[in-house]
Amino acid sequence: MLSRNLIIIAGPTAIGKTSLSIEIAKIYNCPILSADSRQFYKEMDIGTSKPTDIEMEGVPHYFINSRSVTDEYNVGKYENDAINLIETLFQTNSCIILVGGSGLFINAVCCGFDELPQANEEIRNEINLLFTRQGIEGLQQALKKHDINYYLKVDLNNIRRISRALEVCLLTGKTYTELRKGEIKNRNFNIIKIGLNALRPLLYSRINQRVDQMMLDGLLNEVKSLQKFKHLNALQTVGYKELFNYLEGNADFKSTIELIKRNTRRYAKRQLTWFLKDKEIEWFEPYQLPEILTYINKQKIG
Repeated sequence: MLSRNLIIIAGPTAIGKTSLSIEIAKIYNCPILSADSRQFYKEMDIGTSKPTDIEMEGVPHYFINSRSVTDEYNVGKYENDAINLIETLFQTNSCIILVGGSGLFINAVCCGFDELPQANEEIRNEINLLFTRQGIEGLQQALKKHDINYYLKVDLNNIRRISRALEVCLLTGKTYTELRKGEIKNRNFNIIKIGLNALRPLLYSRINQRVDQMMLDGLLNEVKSLQKFKHLNALQTVGYKELFNYLEGNADFKSTIELIKRNTRRYAKRQLTWFLKDKEIEWFEPYQLPEILTYINKQKIG
């Protein structure tokens, strides 16, 4: 039986996870699974910094372009799909790489995520109406009323998470906290966690450069093509929502680009806050490939 090693490569946006994961995958001759919750969607290319076919360099990638923005897809479904795929891939691979910046999705693969009820269109419309009338403050107060414990620990500026928690509360009559038991599932494979980080000025510089490159690559036209889907959860994403606002005439172009850069930097900070809580992650800078390989080989089974 082959040894079974899942190598996690986590970290903030623009840190260099994609290129490093491909280098490591070529060394271990193994596939890569994406844990970036926006790279799933085939309509969102430029704004999600998906690796191109050339960048993939022949390395098999999974969970990229696997869904449409119109599909209902959540962390529970991802856990099931990812675990099933991992079990299949381990039949012919001793190592698999899971790479991304979505901490919740990575955690679902490593530790499990409790089953939550499927989306309910009627209740979601009710929540969207509340947001239209009262803004994010209305959602915050509704969540506080229905689940004070989750209200006290969730990122109150994350509309998607607040909305989803509120939806679960309204649909089940129970608190989101109650349904998210946080029970750790035992996985029958070895997990090696690598975190990538850099000095803040360097990271922020890379983020700013990436946003500029996205605009040169045609992000505005991509966003224009998705305007009819702007209400969907998948499009409540940095880079897209700001440009939707610009296209509606609510902001000028220059300030919109600066806002995308600022919001991306804030997103990166939140990502780091999440990952730094995980004491199993060993941290490196993106250029430290030899040190990373040494660490993996020490932790690897087989």
